Parts: sequence; C-alpha cells; structure tokens
Amino acid sequence: MLDKFIAYIKEKQLFEPQQKVLLAVSGGTDSMVLLHLFEKSEFDYSVVHCNFQLRESDSDKDEEFVRQQVLMHGVPFFSTRFDTEDYARVNGISVEMAARELRYNYFEKIRAENNYDFIATAHHQDDLLETFFLNLSRKTGIRGLTGIKEKSGQIIRPLLFASRTNIEDFAQANYISFREDHTNSEVVYQRNFIRHRILPVFSELNPVFKKNLSETIENLRDVEDVFSFLIQKEIKNIIFDEGNEVSVSIEKLRQFEFPKVLLFEILTPFNFNANVIQQIFKSLENLPGKQFFSKTHRLVKDRENLFITPLPEPENRIFYIEKDDIELFAPLDFTLEKRSIKGFEIIKNSNVACLDIEKLEFPLLIRKWKQGDYFQPLGMTGFKKISDFLIDEKIPIHQKENTWLLCSGQKVVWVMGHRIDNRFKITEKTKQVLQIEIR
Repeated sequence: MLDKFIAYIKEKQLFEPQQKVLLAVSGGTDSMVLLHLFEKSEFDYSVVHCNFQLRESDSDKDEEFVRQQVLMHGVPFFSTRFDTEDYARVNGISVEMAARELRYNYFEKIRAENNYDFIATAHHQDDLLETFFLNLSRKTGIRGLTGIKEKSGQIIRPLLFASRTNIEDFAQANYISFREDHTNSEVVYQRNFIRHRILPVFSELNPVFKKNLSETIENLRDVEDVFSFLIQKEIKNIIFDEGNEVSVSIEKLRQFEFPKVLLFEILTPFNFNANVIQQIFKSLENLPGKQFFSKTHRLVKDRENLFITPLPEPENRIFYIEKDDIELFAPLDFTLEKRSIKGFEIIKNSNVACLDIEKLEFPLLIRKWKQGDYFQPLGMTGFKKISDFLIDEKIPIHQKENTWLLCSGQKVVWVMGHRIDNRFKITEKTKQVLQIEIR
C-alpha cells in the first residue's frame, strides 16, 4: 500500500516531496493509516486534531491518544476544542455541517499561520461513493455527482485510491493503533445511513458495484472537465468584474442557447442555491430593483445587468478633513486644492466638487448616508431627502449603500460622486474655492 500511496501522490500531482503538509488526524483507522504512510514516506508533515466534544469523555480520550501518537513521531501537533452542538444551534445547521465548518476553518487557520503548503485529510474511496449518494439525495448538478476531489485548493486527499477494506487490512497487518468511534456504526447520521444501509444493498445486487460506481464517477469527472471548459468560455463573454462588483449582461445571457444552465454556473460560486437561482432566472422578465441574497452576496436585478456584490459590512466610521489637508485615501481616494476665484472655471464632473471655502466649517467630515438625511441639490431652492435623490438619479441599490456624504457640521455639502449642495456653491461673492476631486 505504501508504494501505491506514493505513486498516487505523484500521478495526481498532490504535492512535491519538499513541501510541508498538515495532516488532519482524528484518531480513527483512516487517519492513523494516513499518519503511518506519511511517516514511512519521510514527507515533511505536522498533525492537527479537532475535539468536537460530541462523545463525552471519548472525545477527550481521542485527543489524548492522537497527542501521544504524534509525540512518538516527534512532529509538531496542533489541537483545539469546539462546542459543536452550540455552534450548530446558533447557526441553524446540522451537527455534521457544524463540525465540517469548524474543522476546515481551523485547519486553514493553522495552515496559513504556519506556512504549510497543503492540508491532507484521510478521505478514501468509500467516502467518495457515500458523497455521491448524499449529494444525489439533496438534488445536485454534475459537479455534485463527481463527489470528493483528490485536490481542492489547499486540501489534498492522498487515500482516495484505497477502499475502507484496504485501509482496515493494512492497519491490521502493520499493527497500527487507532481509536474506534462507536458513532460510525449508528445510522442516525445521513452519511452513516448510506454507509450501512444503502451501499450494502447495492453490493448484494452486484458484487462489483463499488468498483463500477467509482469508474462511473471518473467518467463524470471527464464530462465535467469538458463542460467546465466550454461554459467558462461563455461566462467570460457576459460577466464583467470590477473590483468588488460583478455584473452580468442580461441581454447576452438570454442569447445563450441554455441561459438557465449558464446562470447556474455563474451564480453558484457566489453561494446562491438552486432555488434562489431559479427565482433569479424567472425575474429576468420583471421590472428592475429586485434583490436576492446568498450567505455571502447580494444580487440586484437592474435594467440591463445583474449586479453581484459582497454583503456589506455595517459602516459607522467617520473620516475628518482638516483645513490644510491636500489628499485623503479613505474612505475614497481624493485630492483637495485651494484655488483663487480669479480665472477659475468650474469643472462639470460629478467626481469634482467646487465649493466656496468661506461657507465651510472645518474640520469637514465624511460619513455614510442614512435614512432621514437631506440636502439642497445644486440648482434647487428646496430640500430633498438623500434617499429620494438617489432613487431619482436611478442609482442601483448596491451603489446606494456605498454612497458617502461630505458634511460641514450638520449640513450635507456633497453627495460624493453625485451632486453638491446648493448652499455651498460658488457665487459672485466667492473669494476662494476648495476643489475636491475623487481620483
């Protein structure tokens, strides 16, 4: 098995011998075999362990067992404890999902802080088959049916070539110690139900079922590779990435022969689920302004585009401008210049504010607009709510929330990037101008 292990790493190009790998070791058969194989291969590795505190004293015994085993190997060891059930309850997710989120977040934290190249988990061939059925039961596309990948970003899975039986036989033949998790024999968890109830039935029907399904998944991966290659070429033609904002051309999306499929591939990386994507697709024929949310992003349907932006963090900061400042870099990048009125010509550009400096009260301040704010737009005699002004200007919702105000005391001087306040405009009485330009 050692030779197959090394050959699989080379064949799949999981990592180079000189690279550092962080092994996720639970103490079970699979991870202890992974630890043994890394030790025998003389790779550069360390070990990380998570105590999810789900099995009372057994969880603590697992942690201590792994600690002692790693101590004998003489490699660095990292461990932590989680209140997994509380995390699941607070976040409204299953215990299995909570454990997954907690461990992978912790693994990545340790990897990044200690400069490891990869994180290795002990997933094997049977895990691949179980994941296939699990995703099938939840409704999925071709990507979900291809199951666990041998390499996903910084995560590598060097045991995917081996079945659970291969691993158990190897552990027994090499006297590898491990801790038995009694929950593996329970059927209360979805994955264990598939492992103990579903797969054995198919294996009774066809003794080579597992082998055939593994090969089918390999075929699906080849199809997925072709599909992804072609779909990515189409995606490049209809999306535009502008920093934190991605826009999707509705017209170009409609021109594609299979627009719903294309929209799914565009939005899935932004964590929109299939049901929400279906609603978005139906909204393409509706009026603009409709919003849709994933856990991480918001999509706004405008007239010609779908705008995708990260969910905004609450912004309560205030930035100050002193009288002698000549440039600022936050929250926007802009310059300030004092100009004599003699020979001065107003620059008609929404990113430039030309103000009568004598009407300003320093320090000026910059803050996000909020409901109830109002100003007197340039050219008007009456006042207008900022919210109404932004609607009238047809500013997309995602841009409204990123609108800043330049203020003098309690008065709004400039809706930055849009319109100055009429009270601070240049008149025949102006002697000196403050010109602010957003770069």
